[in-house]
Amino acid sequence: MRRIPLSRRSHVTGVGSFASGPVEHESALERDFALLATFDDPGAVIVSQPMTLRFDAADSRRRYTPDFSVKWSDGRFELVEVKYRADLRADWPKLRPGFMAARDAARAAGGGFRIATERSIRGPRLDNARRLLPLRRAPLDRTLADTVKAIVATMDRPTLRDTVTAMPCDRVAALGAIWRLMARGDLLFDAQRAVGFDTRLRLS
Repeated sequence: MRRIPLSRRSHVTGVGSFASGPVEHESALERDFALLATFDDPGAVIVSQPMTLRFDAADSRRRYTPDFSVKWSDGRFELVEVKYRADLRADWPKLRPGFMAARDAARAAGGGFRIATERSIRGPRLDNARRLLPLRRAPLDRTLADTVKAIVATMDRPTLRDTVTAMPCDRVAALGAIWRLMARGDLLFDAQRAVGFDTRLRLS
């Protein structure tokens, strides 16, 4: 098991439960990365600290452990380092050799290596993920779900508001069914924008 020390930047450490299983994290940013990856791809397999690489740098033998490996459902493979931008700037000369070793190891395995910072992790997509992921496995009324899909299929670029208004049930029940379908990927929307009543919906 991964040992979870106190993080210098954040004390939000522990183990998150995701579709691919428990994922350990050492910071709030690592937790947010795993959450976002699960939201983007429910079939993604995320592994914390998957390997330790040993390499030569500046006449010394060094080692580096990437934060995560991610195997996406489309077959892509990545090693990922999650870092705050300030830490990257402060420690870049020391970090760079390890990152290059990870890049080479990932390429040898037919994958890639990237650095994920708060700029790519935090924003509307993460807010949407926090809101919708808990609903992905929530109970869903199949009759209401089929009604939502039929309404969206017959309307021209409906908004969330249009769909709720057209539902033959109360607002709470309509929203519950719509949110769950969005969480499951049955209803598609622009995840780069904050979800609201003006959000456009379409069938997957």
